[in-house]
Amino acid sequence: MKKAQPNALTGAEAMVRMLQGHGVKHIFGLCGDTSLPFYDALHRLNHGITHILSRDERSAAYMADGYARVSGKVGVCEGPSGGGATYIAPGLVEANESSIPILAITTDISVGARGRYALTELDQSAMFRPLTKWNGVIERAEDIPKMLRAAFREMTTGRPGAAHLALPFDVQKGAVDATDIWHDEDLGRHPAWPTGPDPAAITKLAAVLLAAKNPVVVCGGGVVLAGAEGGLIRLIEQLEIPVATTISGKGSIPEDHPLALGVVGSNGGVPETRAFMEAADLILLIGCRAGSVTTERWRYPSPGACKVAHIDSDPGVIGANYPTEAAVVSDAKLALAALNAEIGAPTPPARDLNEAAVTAAKTAKFAAFHALAQSEERPIRPERLVATLSALLDDSTVVIADPGTPCPYLSAYYPVLRAGRQFFSNRAHGALGYSLPASVGAYYGRPGAKIVAVMGDGSFGFNAGELETVARLGLPITFIVVSNGVFGWIKAGQKSGFDERYFSVDFSTTDHARVADAFGLQTWRVEDPDELHTKLAAALNCPGPSLVDVVCQPLQEANAPVSEWVA
Repeated sequence: MKKAQPNALTGAEAMVRMLQGHGVKHIFGLCGDTSLPFYDALHRLNHGITHILSRDERSAAYMADGYARVSGKVGVCEGPSGGGATYIAPGLVEANESSIPILAITTDISVGARGRYALTELDQSAMFRPLTKWNGVIERAEDIPKMLRAAFREMTTGRPGAAHLALPFDVQKGAVDATDIWHDEDLGRHPAWPTGPDPAAITKLAAVLLAAKNPVVVCGGGVVLAGAEGGLIRLIEQLEIPVATTISGKGSIPEDHPLALGVVGSNGGVPETRAFMEAADLILLIGCRAGSVTTERWRYPSPGACKVAHIDSDPGVIGANYPTEAAVVSDAKLALAALNAEIGAPTPPARDLNEAAVTAAKTAKFAAFHALAQSEERPIRPERLVATLSALLDDSTVVIADPGTPCPYLSAYYPVLRAGRQFFSNRAHGALGYSLPASVGAYYGRPGAKIVAVMGDGSFGFNAGELETVARLGLPITFIVVSNGVFGWIKAGQKSGFDERYFSVDFSTTDHARVADAFGLQTWRVEDPDELHTKLAAALNCPGPSLVDVVCQPLQEANAPVSEWVA
């Protein structure tokens, strides 16, 4: 614990000092009149925090989310009262349900103005309560330090999540005792204070694993969040167990590992990987909620078809969808360390689901993919785009995929060859317009890494204004727009489930390269598949921000790795 030297502070100054103390280096946000004291404090004080001005509060929250995912630190966003607070909400609920710790600070009207029809008055406490893990309205300036400490503690311990603090205008001007400006250094990163497993639960899980003839491990985002990749690899290698991942779990294991199956589920899964879920006699879920997409609406596995074991830091997740043979409530890294110590070095039994079976499945999966990836068809097949990206990007690149067309193709066929957070998408609520602002946060969260954001043209329309932010700051991010003039996921669903009754899903084709050029980016447009490699390479090697507009086959006409369009 560290304490600052006594001196007089305003509420706004205390807020800045508490953020500084928790290791905050970046704040993403948008100015408003209720934020003026806070902005003034950021301007006057020496604190080492960089403020990144976004063009939309929702974007600011997505920036904080992307930052937190790749940095392991808390992402911080801010916005003003009224409309600003409502705009920031989508990013908070996405982060919270994805177990990503971001703090949203929304300034507010003065406490004394409540109930008097003040402009932008809003019950922020009620609005944010269901969207966050922790939520508070600061009523008195002297409460700022303790509420910041509470927010950081809740965000980073247990299952990480989002927090919200409302900071009224008059509270920003109130007095704070500077001796109360202290913090715990551990709480600026996540997971903080991880909780280890019950030894008896580990013993039971080890026995269940060793008794299984054909177990399969399914890793969710909890493995990457906990930094448990090393323990996972040790476990599956000593027991020769195939590993599948959810989309959020990509990076739990390098996907060229001989026991790595790739993504399972209705979005990004393929028949070859689904077969492992059907054949398993035990499925071990690690940091995975076993939701509708991962299990294809709880059909793979079907309840009772095999035994299920579960490791998760959130006890509410365990047993929610499947009866559980063995349950371990723990941080994934600590649980796997204990499990490996318990098991030791046994001789794996003969298995049907072994390394050879994994190799055969991946060979079949990618043979079908590469056959389509060589197509000279126009519009360009998404497989061709993914194959070209895979050839051009190295394993240090961070790829962010928007929902829609990019997500299933990249999830299924883009190989993450380095353990850790090298790929992510907003899987909790799947709102369009995520990858562009999230890539800005990722840039600041992992300096020096190449950042690539892939989005559909529907997504582009949600947050195109943030290209000004990228150009203003000169960020060397490459944006790829999959352009087909349709909300393809919905049109594909109308085709498969509603007898091709297409309604209100098509929109005008846009030259996204020209739009981005107007913002100051280097741009290319690709319609000929033979030009794809050259133009993508040029964009990726560009020293500043770049965008490639790729005219692609729409989803309803494609062979997307999607088993069901309604999750």
